[in-house]
Amino acid sequence: GGREADREPEIAKEPVERKPVLAGKAGGTYIPPFKLAQMMAEQADKTGPEYQRMTWDALKKSINGLVNKVNSSNVKNILPELFSENMIRGRGLFVRSVMKSQMASPHFSPIFAALVSVVNTKFPELGELVLKRAILQFRRAFKRNDKPVCVAATRFLAHLINQQVVHELLALELLTVLLSTPTDDSVEVAIEFVKECGFTLSELSPQGLHGIFERFRGILHEGEIDKRVQFMIEGLFAVRKAGFEGKKGVAPELDLVEEDDQIVHELSLDDELQAEPNLDIFRVDPDYLENEKKYDEIKKEILGESESDEEEEGDNDDEKDDDDESSDEEDNDPAGVDKQAIEDQTETNLVNLRRTIYLTIMSSLDFEEAGHKLMKINLQPGQEVEICTMLTECCSQERTFLRYYGLLAQRFCFIDQQYAQLFDECFMKQYSTIHRLETNKLRNVAKFFAHLLSTDAVSWTCMAYLQLTEEATTSSSRIFIKILFQELSEGLGLRKLNERLQQATMGEYFQGIMPKDTPKNTRFAINFFTSIGLGGLTDDLREHLKNMPKLIMAARAAAAEADASDSDSDSSSSDSDSDSSSSSSSSSSSPISSQ
Repeated sequence: GGREADREPEIAKEPVERKPVLAGKAGGTYIPPFKLAQMMAEQADKTGPEYQRMTWDALKKSINGLVNKVNSSNVKNILPELFSENMIRGRGLFVRSVMKSQMASPHFSPIFAALVSVVNTKFPELGELVLKRAILQFRRAFKRNDKPVCVAATRFLAHLINQQVVHELLALELLTVLLSTPTDDSVEVAIEFVKECGFTLSELSPQGLHGIFERFRGILHEGEIDKRVQFMIEGLFAVRKAGFEGKKGVAPELDLVEEDDQIVHELSLDDELQAEPNLDIFRVDPDYLENEKKYDEIKKEILGESESDEEEEGDNDDEKDDDDESSDEEDNDPAGVDKQAIEDQTETNLVNLRRTIYLTIMSSLDFEEAGHKLMKINLQPGQEVEICTMLTECCSQERTFLRYYGLLAQRFCFIDQQYAQLFDECFMKQYSTIHRLETNKLRNVAKFFAHLLSTDAVSWTCMAYLQLTEEATTSSSRIFIKILFQELSEGLGLRKLNERLQQATMGEYFQGIMPKDTPKNTRFAINFFTSIGLGGLTDDLREHLKNMPKLIMAARAAAAEADASDSDSDSSSSDSDSDSSSSSSSSSSSPISSQ
Protein backbone atom coordinates (compact mmCIF):
# COMPACT_ATOMS: atom_id res chain seq x y z
CA GLY A 1 0.00 0.00 0.00
CA GLY A 2 2.88 2.36 0.75
CA ARG A 3 4.41 1.78 -2.68
CA GLU A 4 1.14 2.77 -4.41
CA ALA A 5 0.98 5.94 -2.33
CA ASP A 6 4.52 6.74 -3.47
CA ARG A 7 3.57 6.33 -7.15
CA GLU A 8 0.47 8.57 -7.00
CA PRO A 9 2.28 11.93 -7.10
CA GLU A 10 4.20 10.77 -10.22
CA ILE A 11 0.95 9.98 -12.05
CA ALA A 12 -0.63 13.26 -11.01
CA LYS A 13 2.21 15.35 -12.48
CA GLU A 14 1.06 17.66 -15.32
CA PRO A 15 2.85 17.32 -18.71
CA VAL A 16 5.61 19.89 -19.05
CA GLU A 17 5.01 22.35 -21.93
CA ARG A 18 7.83 21.98 -24.47
CA LYS A 19 9.30 25.29 -25.60
CA PRO A 20 10.40 25.67 -29.21
CA VAL A 21 14.11 25.17 -29.61
CA LEU A 22 15.81 28.43 -30.58
CA ALA A 23 18.05 28.03 -33.58
CA GLY A 24 21.72 28.31 -32.84
CA LYS A 25 24.42 30.11 -34.77
CA ALA A 26 24.42 27.45 -37.51
CA GLY A 27 20.64 27.66 -37.95
CA GLY A 28 19.61 24.81 -35.61
CA THR A 29 17.67 21.76 -36.68
CA TYR A 30 16.07 21.72 -40.13
CA ILE A 31 12.36 22.61 -40.11
CA PRO A 32 10.36 21.96 -43.30
CA PRO A 33 8.81 25.12 -44.79
CA PHE A 34 5.20 24.05 -44.14
CA LYS A 35 6.06 23.25 -40.50
CA LEU A 36 7.80 26.61 -40.10
CA ALA A 37 4.76 28.43 -41.54
CA GLN A 38 2.51 26.47 -39.15
CA MET A 39 4.73 27.35 -36.16
CA MET A 40 4.72 31.04 -37.17
CA ALA A 41 0.91 31.01 -37.46
CA GLU A 42 0.57 29.31 -34.07
CA GLN A 43 2.90 31.83 -32.44
CA ALA A 44 0.61 34.09 -30.38
CA ASP A 45 3.24 36.74 -29.62
CA LYS A 46 4.15 38.36 -32.95
CA THR A 47 6.87 40.48 -31.32
CA GLY A 48 8.53 37.80 -29.19
CA PRO A 49 12.10 36.58 -29.76
CA GLU A 50 10.94 33.15 -31.01
CA TYR A 51 8.77 34.68 -33.77
CA GLN A 52 11.47 37.22 -34.68
CA ARG A 53 14.01 34.39 -34.92
CA MET A 54 11.73 32.47 -37.29
CA THR A 55 11.20 35.52 -39.55
CA TRP A 56 15.00 36.20 -39.49
CA ASP A 57 15.72 32.64 -40.65
CA ALA A 58 13.07 32.93 -43.37
CA LEU A 59 14.55 36.28 -44.48
CA LYS A 60 18.06 34.80 -44.57
CA LYS A 61 16.93 31.81 -46.60
CA SER A 62 14.98 34.01 -49.04
CA ILE A 63 17.85 36.51 -49.63
CA ASN A 64 20.42 33.70 -50.06
CA GLY A 65 18.11 31.92 -52.54
CA LEU A 66 17.55 35.04 -54.63
CA VAL A 67 21.25 36.02 -54.71
CA ASN A 68 22.29 32.47 -55.68
CA LYS A 69 19.64 32.38 -58.40
CA VAL A 70 20.60 35.64 -60.12
CA ASN A 71 22.08 35.68 -63.65
CA SER A 72 22.25 38.14 -66.55
CA SER A 73 18.89 37.06 -68.02
CA ASN A 74 16.80 37.11 -64.81
CA VAL A 75 18.38 39.97 -62.82
CA LYS A 76 15.46 42.28 -63.71
CA ASN A 77 12.98 39.72 -62.34
CA ILE A 78 15.00 39.00 -59.18
CA LEU A 79 15.21 42.67 -58.11
CA PRO A 80 11.46 43.15 -57.33
CA GLU A 81 11.50 39.91 -55.31
CA LEU A 82 14.59 41.17 -53.45
CA PHE A 83 12.98 44.53 -52.64
CA SER A 84 9.86 42.77 -51.35
CA GLU A 85 12.06 41.32 -48.54
CA ASN A 86 13.02 43.60 -45.64
CA MET A 87 16.37 44.81 -47.01
CA ILE A 88 16.98 47.21 -44.10
CA ARG A 89 16.65 44.50 -41.47
CA GLY A 90 18.54 42.01 -43.66
CA ARG A 91 21.20 44.37 -45.03
CA GLY A 92 23.98 42.40 -43.36
CA LEU A 93 22.54 39.15 -44.74
CA PHE A 94 22.32 40.61 -48.27
CA VAL A 95 25.89 41.96 -48.25
CA ARG A 96 27.27 38.72 -46.79
CA SER A 97 25.39 36.62 -49.34
CA VAL A 98 26.63 38.77 -52.27
CA MET A 99 30.24 38.68 -51.00
CA LYS A 100 30.21 34.90 -50.49
CA SER A 101 28.61 34.21 -53.89
CA GLN A 102 31.03 36.54 -55.66
CA MET A 103 34.03 34.94 -53.93
CA ALA A 104 32.78 31.47 -54.93
CA SER A 105 32.16 32.53 -58.57
CA PRO A 106 34.35 35.53 -59.49
CA HIS A 107 33.37 35.24 -63.18
CA PHE A 108 29.83 36.29 -62.14
CA SER A 109 31.20 39.58 -60.73
CA PRO A 110 29.50 41.75 -63.44
CA ILE A 111 26.09 40.33 -62.47
CA PHE A 112 26.59 40.85 -58.71
CA ALA A 113 27.90 44.38 -59.40
CA ALA A 114 24.75 45.14 -61.46
CA LEU A 115 22.57 43.81 -58.60
CA VAL A 116 24.42 45.99 -56.06
CA SER A 117 24.22 49.06 -58.35
CA VAL A 118 20.38 48.85 -58.47
CA VAL A 119 20.08 48.21 -54.72
CA ASN A 120 22.48 51.15 -54.15
CA THR A 121 20.04 53.56 -55.86
CA LYS A 122 17.30 52.67 -53.33
CA PHE A 123 19.45 51.90 -50.26
CA PRO A 124 22.83 53.71 -50.53
CA GLU A 125 23.92 52.37 -47.12
CA LEU A 126 23.81 48.82 -48.56
CA GLY A 127 26.01 49.81 -51.49
CA GLU A 128 28.42 51.49 -49.11
CA LEU A 129 28.53 48.42 -46.85
CA VAL A 130 29.35 46.17 -49.85
CA LEU A 131 32.19 48.54 -50.82
CA LYS A 132 33.58 48.68 -47.27
CA ARG A 133 33.67 44.91 -46.97
CA ALA A 134 35.17 44.45 -50.47
CA ILE A 135 37.94 47.00 -49.69
CA LEU A 136 38.64 45.39 -46.29
CA GLN A 137 38.73 41.96 -47.93
CA PHE A 138 41.29 43.22 -50.46
CA ARG A 139 43.43 44.83 -47.72
CA ARG A 140 43.46 41.61 -45.66
CA ALA A 141 44.25 39.42 -48.70
CA PHE A 142 47.04 41.80 -49.83
CA LYS A 143 48.70 41.67 -46.41
CA ARG A 144 48.46 37.88 -46.29
CA ASN A 145 49.64 37.43 -49.92
CA ASP A 146 46.41 35.52 -50.62
CA LYS A 147 46.37 35.78 -54.42
CA PRO A 148 43.01 34.04 -55.25
CA VAL A 149 41.08 36.23 -52.77
CA CYS A 150 42.99 39.30 -54.00
CA VAL A 151 42.03 38.58 -57.63
CA ALA A 152 38.37 37.99 -56.72
CA ALA A 153 38.14 41.16 -54.58
CA THR A 154 39.79 43.37 -57.23
CA ARG A 155 37.55 41.91 -59.92
CA PHE A 156 34.45 42.77 -57.90
CA LEU A 157 35.72 46.30 -57.19
CA ALA A 158 36.51 46.74 -60.91
CA HIS A 159 32.91 45.97 -61.88
CA LEU A 160 31.57 48.22 -59.10
CA ILE A 161 33.72 51.00 -60.64
CA ASN A 162 32.27 50.14 -64.08
CA GLN A 163 28.77 50.47 -62.58
CA GLN A 164 29.80 53.82 -60.97
CA VAL A 165 28.90 52.62 -57.46
CA VAL A 166 32.34 53.86 -56.32
CA HIS A 167 34.52 56.69 -57.60
CA GLU A 168 37.26 55.81 -60.13
CA LEU A 169 39.95 57.28 -57.83
CA LEU A 170 39.73 54.06 -55.80
CA ALA A 171 40.95 52.14 -58.91
CA LEU A 172 43.99 54.41 -59.27
CA GLU A 173 44.77 54.06 -55.53
CA LEU A 174 44.48 50.30 -55.75
CA LEU A 175 46.77 50.10 -58.80
CA THR A 176 49.31 52.40 -57.13
CA VAL A 177 49.42 50.06 -54.10
CA LEU A 178 49.81 46.97 -56.30
CA LEU A 179 52.57 48.47 -58.47
CA SER A 180 54.53 50.45 -55.85
CA THR A 181 56.70 47.43 -54.97
CA PRO A 182 56.03 45.07 -57.87
CA THR A 183 56.12 41.32 -57.43
CA ASP A 184 55.01 38.69 -59.94
CA ASP A 185 51.68 38.22 -58.15
CA SER A 186 50.92 41.90 -57.51
CA VAL A 187 51.61 42.82 -61.15
CA GLU A 188 49.43 39.91 -62.34
CA VAL A 189 46.54 41.07 -60.08
CA ALA A 190 47.00 44.64 -61.40
CA ILE A 191 46.89 43.41 -65.02
CA GLU A 192 43.63 41.51 -64.42
CA PHE A 193 42.16 44.56 -62.67
CA VAL A 194 43.06 46.93 -65.57
CA LYS A 195 41.60 44.49 -68.11
CA GLU A 196 38.27 44.54 -66.25
CA CYS A 197 37.87 48.31 -65.71
CA GLY A 198 40.42 49.83 -68.12
CA PHE A 199 37.76 50.95 -70.60
CA THR A 200 35.84 52.85 -67.88
CA LEU A 201 39.08 54.45 -66.58
CA SER A 202 40.05 55.50 -70.12
CA GLU A 203 36.76 57.43 -70.33
CA LEU A 204 36.63 58.86 -66.79
CA SER A 205 40.33 59.37 -65.99
CA PRO A 206 42.49 59.02 -69.12
CA GLN A 207 45.49 60.81 -67.55
CA GLY A 208 45.40 58.53 -64.50
CA LEU A 209 45.29 55.44 -66.71
CA HIS A 210 48.17 56.82 -68.80
CA GLY A 211 50.23 57.15 -65.61
CA ILE A 212 49.45 53.54 -64.66
CA PHE A 213 50.52 52.28 -68.10
CA GLU A 214 53.76 54.29 -67.81
CA ARG A 215 54.39 52.46 -64.54
CA PHE A 216 53.75 49.13 -66.31
CA ARG A 217 56.22 50.19 -69.00
CA GLY A 218 58.81 51.00 -66.30
CA ILE A 219 58.35 47.58 -64.67
CA LEU A 220 58.79 45.96 -68.09
CA HIS A 221 62.06 47.86 -68.72
CA GLU A 222 63.42 47.05 -65.24
CA GLY A 223 63.07 43.34 -66.13
CA GLU A 224 63.11 42.17 -62.50
CA ILE A 225 59.91 40.18 -62.77
CA ASP A 226 59.28 36.77 -64.31
CA LYS A 227 59.22 36.37 -68.11
CA ARG A 228 55.64 35.09 -67.99
CA VAL A 229 54.43 38.29 -66.27
CA GLN A 230 56.44 40.41 -68.74
CA PHE A 231 54.54 38.73 -71.56
CA MET A 232 51.29 39.44 -69.69
CA ILE A 233 52.18 43.18 -69.54
CA GLU A 234 52.87 43.14 -73.29
CA GLY A 235 49.47 41.46 -73.75
CA LEU A 236 47.84 44.22 -71.68
CA PHE A 237 49.34 46.89 -73.96
CA ALA A 238 47.89 44.98 -76.94
CA VAL A 239 44.47 44.91 -75.23
CA ARG A 240 44.70 48.67 -74.65
CA LYS A 241 45.67 49.23 -78.28
CA ALA A 242 42.62 47.24 -79.39
CA GLY A 243 40.40 49.53 -77.27
CA PHE A 244 39.75 46.90 -74.53
CA GLU A 245 37.83 44.75 -77.05
CA GLY A 246 35.39 42.41 -75.25
CA LYS A 247 35.73 44.27 -71.91
CA LYS A 248 33.98 47.53 -72.80
CA GLY A 249 32.53 48.60 -69.46
CA VAL A 250 29.04 47.34 -68.62
CA ALA A 251 27.28 44.79 -70.84
CA PRO A 252 23.97 46.12 -72.31
CA GLU A 253 21.83 43.55 -70.44
CA LEU A 254 23.43 44.62 -67.10
CA ASP A 255 23.19 48.38 -67.70
CA LEU A 256 20.13 48.76 -65.45
CA VAL A 257 20.68 52.17 -63.82
CA GLU A 258 20.45 55.61 -65.43
CA GLU A 259 23.59 57.70 -64.95
CA ASP A 260 21.63 60.46 -63.14
CA ASP A 261 20.08 57.98 -60.66
CA GLN A 262 23.37 56.38 -59.61
CA ILE A 263 24.81 57.31 -56.21
CA VAL A 264 28.63 57.32 -56.34
CA HIS A 265 30.48 56.60 -53.07
CA GLU A 266 33.87 58.21 -52.53
CA LEU A 267 35.81 55.74 -50.41
CA SER A 268 39.57 55.44 -50.15
CA LEU A 269 41.83 52.49 -49.40
CA ASP A 270 43.28 54.42 -46.45
CA ASP A 271 39.92 55.25 -44.81
CA GLU A 272 39.06 53.71 -41.44
CA LEU A 273 36.33 51.34 -42.51
CA GLN A 274 34.02 49.26 -40.32
CA ALA A 275 32.72 45.93 -41.67
CA GLU A 276 29.82 46.01 -39.13
CA PRO A 277 29.73 42.21 -38.69
CA ASN A 278 27.00 42.55 -36.00
CA LEU A 279 24.50 43.17 -38.85
CA ASP A 280 24.89 39.52 -39.95
CA ILE A 281 23.77 38.18 -36.56
CA PHE A 282 20.20 37.94 -35.25
CA ARG A 283 19.25 40.46 -32.59
CA VAL A 284 15.85 40.96 -30.97
CA ASP A 285 14.24 44.20 -32.19
CA PRO A 286 12.08 45.88 -29.51
CA ASP A 287 10.23 47.91 -32.21
CA TYR A 288 9.84 44.97 -34.57
CA LEU A 289 6.23 45.56 -35.75
CA GLU A 290 6.76 49.29 -36.17
CA ASN A 291 9.91 48.76 -38.27
CA GLU A 292 8.12 46.15 -40.42
CA LYS A 293 5.32 48.65 -41.11
CA LYS A 294 7.87 51.33 -42.04
CA TYR A 295 9.54 48.94 -44.51
CA ASP A 296 6.14 48.05 -46.01
CA GLU A 297 5.68 51.75 -46.83
CA ILE A 298 9.20 51.94 -48.35
CA LYS A 299 8.48 48.78 -50.34
CA LYS A 300 5.28 50.34 -51.72
CA GLU A 301 7.26 53.41 -52.80
CA ILE A 302 9.91 51.28 -54.56
CA LEU A 303 7.58 48.73 -56.15
CA GLY A 304 4.51 50.99 -56.33
CA GLU A 305 5.23 52.33 -59.80
CA SER A 306 5.48 48.91 -61.41
CA GLU A 307 2.43 47.64 -59.48
CA SER A 308 0.33 50.65 -60.49
CA ASP A 309 1.42 50.16 -64.11
CA GLU A 310 0.40 46.52 -63.94
CA GLU A 311 -2.96 47.45 -62.39
CA GLU A 312 -3.59 50.02 -65.13
CA GLU A 313 -2.76 47.44 -67.75
CA GLY A 314 -5.08 44.98 -66.01
CA ASP A 315 -7.91 47.57 -65.94
CA ASN A 316 -7.36 48.32 -69.62
CA ASP A 317 -7.47 44.61 -70.38
CA ASP A 318 -10.73 44.27 -68.43
CA GLU A 319 -12.22 47.20 -70.33
CA LYS A 320 -11.10 45.67 -73.62
CA ASP A 321 -12.61 42.33 -72.58
CA ASP A 322 -15.92 44.06 -71.74
CA ASP A 323 -15.89 45.81 -75.11
CA ASP A 324 -15.14 42.54 -76.85
CA GLU A 325 -18.00 40.81 -75.01
CA SER A 326 -20.48 43.55 -75.91
CA SER A 327 -19.35 43.51 -79.55
CA ASP A 328 -19.66 39.72 -79.56
CA GLU A 329 -23.21 39.98 -78.23
CA GLU A 330 -24.09 42.51 -80.90
CA ASP A 331 -22.42 40.74 -83.81
CA ASN A 332 -22.82 37.14 -82.57
CA ASP A 333 -19.37 36.58 -84.07
CA PRO A 334 -17.02 34.82 -81.61
CA ALA A 335 -14.28 34.72 -84.27
CA GLY A 336 -13.95 38.51 -84.09
CA VAL A 337 -11.41 38.38 -81.25
CA ASP A 338 -7.89 38.55 -82.66
CA LYS A 339 -5.55 35.88 -81.34
CA GLN A 340 -1.85 36.50 -81.56
CA ALA A 341 -0.03 33.57 -83.15
CA ILE A 342 3.26 32.78 -81.43
CA GLU A 343 6.02 31.57 -83.71
CA ASP A 344 9.07 29.86 -82.27
CA GLN A 345 11.88 31.13 -84.48
CA THR A 346 14.60 29.67 -82.25
CA GLU A 347 13.71 26.18 -83.56
CA THR A 348 13.92 24.81 -80.01
CA ASN A 349 11.42 22.03 -80.76
CA LEU A 350 13.36 21.02 -83.89
CA VAL A 351 16.64 20.89 -81.96
CA ASN A 352 14.98 18.78 -79.23
CA LEU A 353 13.52 16.44 -81.89
CA ARG A 354 16.95 15.98 -83.50
CA ARG A 355 18.47 15.29 -80.08
CA THR A 356 15.77 12.66 -79.37
CA ILE A 357 16.33 10.97 -82.76
CA TYR A 358 20.12 10.99 -82.29
CA LEU A 359 19.97 9.55 -78.76
CA THR A 360 17.49 6.87 -79.89
CA ILE A 361 19.73 5.82 -82.79
CA MET A 362 22.89 5.74 -80.68
CA SER A 363 21.39 3.99 -77.63
CA SER A 364 19.61 1.11 -79.41
CA LEU A 365 21.13 -2.38 -79.44
CA ASP A 366 19.98 -3.31 -82.95
CA PHE A 367 18.19 -1.73 -85.92
CA GLU A 368 14.85 -3.38 -85.08
CA GLU A 369 14.79 -1.82 -81.60
CA ALA A 370 15.84 1.56 -83.04
CA GLY A 371 13.13 1.38 -85.73
CA HIS A 372 10.49 0.49 -83.14
CA LYS A 373 11.49 3.42 -80.89
CA LEU A 374 11.74 5.93 -83.77
CA MET A 375 8.29 4.98 -85.06
CA LYS A 376 6.88 5.84 -81.63
CA ILE A 377 8.20 9.44 -81.80
CA ASN A 378 5.34 11.84 -82.43
CA LEU A 379 6.42 13.58 -85.65
CA GLN A 380 4.62 16.60 -87.06
CA PRO A 381 3.88 16.57 -90.83
CA GLY A 382 7.07 17.47 -92.68
CA GLN A 383 9.41 16.34 -89.88
CA GLU A 384 9.99 12.85 -91.34
CA VAL A 385 12.98 14.20 -93.27
CA GLU A 386 14.77 14.75 -89.91
CA ILE A 387 15.02 10.96 -89.43
CA CYS A 388 16.53 10.55 -92.92
CA THR A 389 18.99 13.41 -92.39
CA MET A 390 20.01 12.19 -88.93
CA LEU A 391 20.56 8.61 -90.13
CA THR A 392 22.78 9.83 -92.99
CA GLU A 393 24.72 12.16 -90.66
CA CYS A 394 25.22 9.53 -87.95
CA CYS A 395 26.37 7.00 -90.56
CA SER A 396 28.90 9.47 -92.02
CA GLN A 397 30.38 10.17 -88.55
CA GLU A 398 31.35 6.54 -87.89
CA ARG A 399 34.94 5.35 -88.41
CA THR A 400 33.79 2.59 -90.75
CA PHE A 401 30.43 1.88 -92.39
CA LEU A 402 28.05 0.07 -90.02
CA ARG A 403 25.37 -2.06 -91.66
CA TYR A 404 23.10 -1.07 -88.75
CA TYR A 405 22.33 2.31 -90.41
CA GLY A 406 21.61 0.74 -93.82
CA LEU A 407 19.24 -1.83 -92.29
CA LEU A 408 17.46 0.85 -90.24
CA ALA A 409 16.99 3.12 -93.30
CA GLN A 410 15.85 0.08 -95.33
CA ARG A 411 13.24 -0.73 -92.65
CA PHE A 412 11.79 2.81 -92.84
CA CYS A 413 11.64 2.71 -96.67
CA PHE A 414 9.76 -0.61 -96.61
CA ILE A 415 7.31 0.66 -93.93
CA ASP A 416 6.36 3.86 -95.75
CA GLN A 417 7.03 4.86 -99.37
CA GLN A 418 7.35 8.49 -98.21
CA TYR A 419 10.71 7.65 -96.58
CA ALA A 420 11.97 6.18 -99.89
CA GLN A 421 11.24 9.54 -101.56
CA LEU A 422 12.92 11.43 -98.70
CA PHE A 423 16.06 9.28 -98.95
CA ASP A 424 16.01 9.96 -102.70
CA GLU A 425 16.13 13.71 -101.88
CA CYS A 426 18.90 13.06 -99.32
CA PHE A 427 20.89 11.27 -102.04
CA MET A 428 20.59 14.33 -104.30
CA LYS A 429 21.62 16.75 -101.49
CA GLN A 430 24.56 14.58 -100.43
CA TYR A 431 25.83 14.23 -104.00
CA SER A 432 25.51 17.97 -104.71
CA THR A 433 27.64 18.77 -101.60
CA ILE A 434 29.92 15.71 -101.78
CA HIS A 435 33.03 17.90 -102.23
CA ARG A 436 32.59 19.13 -98.64
CA LEU A 437 33.02 15.66 -97.12
CA GLU A 438 36.35 14.16 -96.16
CA THR A 439 37.21 10.76 -97.63
CA ASN A 440 36.05 8.65 -94.67
CA LYS A 441 32.64 10.34 -94.48
CA LEU A 442 32.31 10.13 -98.25
CA ARG A 443 33.03 6.38 -98.16
CA ASN A 444 30.40 5.78 -95.45
CA VAL A 445 27.70 7.78 -97.29
CA ALA A 446 28.40 5.95 -100.58
CA LYS A 447 28.16 2.53 -98.86
CA PHE A 448 24.97 3.64 -97.08
CA PHE A 449 23.17 4.52 -100.35
CA ALA A 450 24.64 1.47 -102.12
CA HIS A 451 22.97 -0.70 -99.45
CA LEU A 452 19.61 1.04 -100.03
CA LEU A 453 19.91 0.62 -103.82
CA SER A 454 21.01 -3.02 -103.70
CA THR A 455 18.04 -3.91 -101.45
CA ASP A 456 15.62 -1.90 -103.67
CA ALA A 457 14.66 0.21 -100.64
CA VAL A 458 15.22 3.30 -102.81
CA SER A 459 14.24 3.61 -106.47
CA TRP A 460 17.10 3.46 -109.00
CA THR A 461 15.69 6.61 -110.60
CA CYS A 462 18.02 8.52 -108.23
CA MET A 463 20.85 7.54 -110.64
CA ALA A 464 19.59 10.38 -112.83
CA TYR A 465 21.40 12.81 -110.46
CA LEU A 466 24.80 11.33 -111.45
CA GLN A 467 26.64 12.78 -114.48
CA LEU A 468 29.79 10.82 -115.36
CA THR A 469 31.72 13.25 -117.57
CA GLU A 470 35.10 14.89 -117.11
CA GLU A 471 33.55 18.37 -116.78
CA ALA A 472 30.63 17.43 -114.47
CA THR A 473 32.66 15.46 -111.90
CA THR A 474 35.23 16.35 -109.24
CA SER A 475 37.71 14.06 -107.52
CA SER A 476 35.23 13.68 -104.60
CA SER A 477 32.26 12.82 -106.81
CA ARG A 478 34.37 10.29 -108.78
CA ILE A 479 35.40 8.58 -105.52
CA PHE A 480 31.72 8.55 -104.46
CA ILE A 481 30.60 6.94 -107.76
CA LYS A 482 33.50 4.46 -107.59
CA ILE A 483 32.61 3.26 -104.06
CA LEU A 484 28.87 3.27 -104.84
CA PHE A 485 29.28 0.98 -107.89
CA GLN A 486 31.88 -1.26 -106.26
CA GLU A 487 29.49 -1.83 -103.33
CA LEU A 488 26.57 -2.44 -105.72
CA SER A 489 28.70 -4.96 -107.63
CA GLU A 490 29.60 -6.66 -104.35
CA GLY A 491 25.97 -6.75 -103.18
CA LEU A 492 24.25 -7.74 -106.43
CA GLY A 493 27.01 -9.35 -108.47
CA LEU A 494 28.41 -7.92 -111.72
CA ARG A 495 25.99 -9.81 -114.01
CA LYS A 496 22.87 -8.73 -112.11
CA LEU A 497 24.11 -5.14 -111.87
CA ASN A 498 24.76 -5.11 -115.63
CA GLU A 499 21.26 -6.46 -116.30
CA ARG A 500 19.81 -3.71 -114.08
CA LEU A 501 21.71 -1.00 -115.98
CA GLN A 502 20.60 -2.45 -119.38
CA GLN A 503 16.87 -2.32 -118.56
CA ALA A 504 15.13 -0.53 -121.44
CA THR A 505 12.49 1.06 -119.17
CA MET A 506 15.16 2.68 -116.96
CA GLY A 507 17.41 3.83 -119.82
CA GLU A 508 16.54 7.52 -119.45
CA TYR A 509 17.70 7.52 -115.79
CA PHE A 510 21.10 5.96 -116.67
CA GLN A 511 21.96 8.41 -119.46
CA GLY A 512 24.15 10.44 -117.11
CA ILE A 513 26.09 7.49 -115.69
CA MET A 514 26.34 5.70 -119.09
CA PRO A 515 26.68 8.66 -121.49
CA LYS A 516 26.22 8.03 -125.22
CA ASP A 517 25.98 11.63 -126.41
CA THR A 518 29.59 12.27 -127.55
CA PRO A 519 32.57 9.92 -128.16
CA LYS A 520 34.61 11.85 -125.57
CA ASN A 521 32.08 11.31 -122.75
CA THR A 522 31.52 7.67 -123.71
CA ARG A 523 35.28 7.04 -123.75
CA PHE A 524 35.64 8.74 -120.33
CA ALA A 525 32.89 6.51 -118.81
CA ILE A 526 34.49 3.33 -120.30
CA ASN A 527 37.92 4.26 -118.93
CA PHE A 528 36.44 5.14 -115.52
CA PHE A 529 34.58 1.83 -115.05
CA THR A 530 37.54 -0.17 -116.40
CA SER A 531 39.94 1.56 -113.99
CA ILE A 532 37.77 0.68 -110.94
CA GLY A 533 37.59 -2.99 -111.97
CA LEU A 534 34.05 -2.92 -113.41
CA GLY A 535 34.93 -3.11 -117.13
CA GLY A 536 32.18 -5.71 -117.55
CA LEU A 537 29.58 -2.93 -117.30
CA THR A 538 30.99 -1.14 -120.35
CA ASP A 539 30.27 -3.76 -123.08
CA ASP A 540 27.25 -1.86 -124.33
CA LEU A 541 29.18 1.44 -124.26
CA ARG A 542 32.10 -0.13 -126.17
CA GLU A 543 29.73 -1.44 -128.83
CA HIS A 544 28.11 1.98 -129.05
CA LEU A 545 31.54 3.67 -129.37
CA LYS A 546 32.53 1.22 -132.14
CA ASN A 547 29.33 1.96 -134.08
CA MET A 548 29.45 5.65 -133.39
CA PRO A 549 31.34 6.65 -136.63
CA LYS A 550 28.75 4.75 -138.72
CA LEU A 551 25.94 6.39 -136.75
CA ILE A 552 27.53 9.80 -137.24
CA MET A 553 27.95 9.19 -140.97
CA ALA A 554 24.35 7.95 -141.21
CA ALA A 555 23.17 10.97 -139.25
CA ARG A 556 25.11 13.29 -141.57
CA ALA A 557 23.75 11.55 -144.69
CA ALA A 558 20.24 11.80 -143.28
CA ALA A 559 20.81 15.47 -142.54
CA ALA A 560 22.14 16.06 -146.11
CA GLU A 561 19.13 14.27 -147.59
CA ALA A 562 16.84 16.31 -145.39
CA ASP A 563 18.54 19.50 -146.59
CA ALA A 564 18.25 18.37 -150.25
CA SER A 565 14.59 17.50 -149.87
CA ASP A 566 14.02 20.83 -148.16
CA SER A 567 15.67 22.67 -151.12
CA ASP A 568 13.65 20.56 -153.68
CA SER A 569 10.44 21.32 -151.86
CA ASP A 570 11.41 25.00 -151.74
CA SER A 571 12.05 25.11 -155.52
CA SER A 572 8.82 23.23 -156.31
CA SER A 573 6.89 25.50 -154.05
CA SER A 574 8.44 28.55 -155.76
CA ASP A 575 7.44 27.12 -159.22
CA SER A 576 3.92 26.56 -158.05
CA ASP A 577 3.84 30.07 -156.62
CA SER A 578 4.88 31.57 -160.02
CA ASP A 579 2.26 29.46 -161.89
CA SER A 580 -0.45 30.56 -159.54
CA SER A 581 0.59 34.21 -159.84
CA SER A 582 0.51 34.10 -163.68
CA SER A 583 -2.90 32.46 -163.68
CA SER A 584 -4.23 35.05 -161.29
CA SER A 585 -2.89 37.89 -163.50
CA SER A 586 -4.55 36.45 -166.63
CA SER A 587 -7.83 36.05 -164.81
CA SER A 588 -7.64 39.60 -163.56
CA SER A 589 -6.82 40.97 -167.08
CA SER A 590 -9.76 39.25 -168.78
CA PRO A 591 -12.50 41.32 -167.11
CA ILE A 592 -10.53 44.51 -167.83
CA SER A 593 -10.32 43.60 -171.57
CA SER A 594 -14.04 42.77 -171.66
CA GLN A 595 -14.86 46.26 -170.52
